[in-house]
Amino acid sequence: MSSYSRRSFLNKFGLSSAALPFINGLPSLQAKSSDGRRKRLVIMFSPNGTLPGEFWPDQQEGSISLKPIMEPLSEFKGDILTLKGVHNKVGGDGDDHMKGIGCLLTGSRLHRGNIQGGGHTPAGWASGISIDQEISNFLQSNEATKTRFGSLEFGVAVPNRADPWTRLSYAGSNKPIAPIDDPQQMLQKMYGKMKDKESLVSILDDVADDLKSLSAKLSEEDRQLLEEHMTLVRKVEKDLKVAEQESSSDHPEPEIDPNIELVNDNTPKISRAQIDLMVNGFANDMMRVATLQFMRSVGQARMRWLDINDGHHSLSHKPDNDKSAYDKLLKINKWFAGELAYLCKRLKQTPEPGGQGSMFDNTLIVWVNELGKGNNHTLKNIPFTLIGGGLDVKMGRALQMPDIEHNRLMMTLAHSFGHNIESFGEKALSAGGVIDLS
Repeated sequence: MSSYSRRSFLNKFGLSSAALPFINGLPSLQAKSSDGRRKRLVIMFSPNGTLPGEFWPDQQEGSISLKPIMEPLSEFKGDILTLKGVHNKVGGDGDDHMKGIGCLLTGSRLHRGNIQGGGHTPAGWASGISIDQEISNFLQSNEATKTRFGSLEFGVAVPNRADPWTRLSYAGSNKPIAPIDDPQQMLQKMYGKMKDKESLVSILDDVADDLKSLSAKLSEEDRQLLEEHMTLVRKVEKDLKVAEQESSSDHPEPEIDPNIELVNDNTPKISRAQIDLMVNGFANDMMRVATLQFMRSVGQARMRWLDINDGHHSLSHKPDNDKSAYDKLLKINKWFAGELAYLCKRLKQTPEPGGQGSMFDNTLIVWVNELGKGNNHTLKNIPFTLIGGGLDVKMGRALQMPDIEHNRLMMTLAHSFGHNIESFGEKALSAGGVIDLS
């Protein structure tokens, strides 16, 4: 089938505009060339530091040996690259958690402000764009890589409040981007118009006849991809209705004291729904960049589905010899790794639309945290984990870096997408240039 503009295609076959999100990424319908490789970036955030002794893999000859936190990723260990020795040296105002999350993707200082952290100077929003948005803007500036959304920001149990501890992505200085942590709202953004939550009508009900008539005119590959999109949307709709019926309250559960967060017991289901939506958005080429933010910095999530009733942040402050707290933190961090493993599996199970291999082969996932270790608030040895096939370097390695600024890693990510910036964030911290990962 020859290429049409998508709007022309709607007119030609008499489709409603509601059908457009479902045919956005079908290779044979794209007006833009499908010859180029679709490279994607996912940045996944989990909070409150890690347990270094249980996290950093050991390098062995030709492979790596995973520690307990990483065990859920064992089937992907050949696709993992860890970078120890990368530090957040941005400095400036704000407590370490504030600087940890606010400077993590921006490489820029926080503005002076009136939000008081734990014993440090008050601060405000970050003073620069985050690397996910920098790369998205670059891709959106090129017609060959431009997508409907550019980027999507997914949240899981992020509290409904706006402060430097809850924002990971920035469109620019003083421009934080709030993640969408309601899968129903994300589903509507991607595939339909916003409707009243209590009277939600299936998105597919509105376009089923159009898509059925269209399916007969598609190539076998496009027909299969369209059916996968429709199946996923129907599954998410069903899962969300079940989750609402099982839940006794909205998500996330509100608390008068913002330091206490009783995270909804449906959080695991919500996490999987968000990941499914992200993968489907990538398959349909709605975006090339996404963030997946779990909770918030200094978050006191009580992960009751793990049989943990203590607040996460409080646990992260306990000394290493507190075995009960240590074991709970190990369980928490392994759960985050398990969600990352699910994302990897979903990408690996999804064939690359119009290309070879799977979407995992063309996607770079960066798992990040705002601190290197929770109970000492260090901004050194931030646990950067790179996974997938999107970086085009040898994976399956645990590298010890020579104490470098994380701004240089952000530059390296940009360069891997062909965006050859000469600095990122604080210029003085970009002086060493991109990191040689060959």
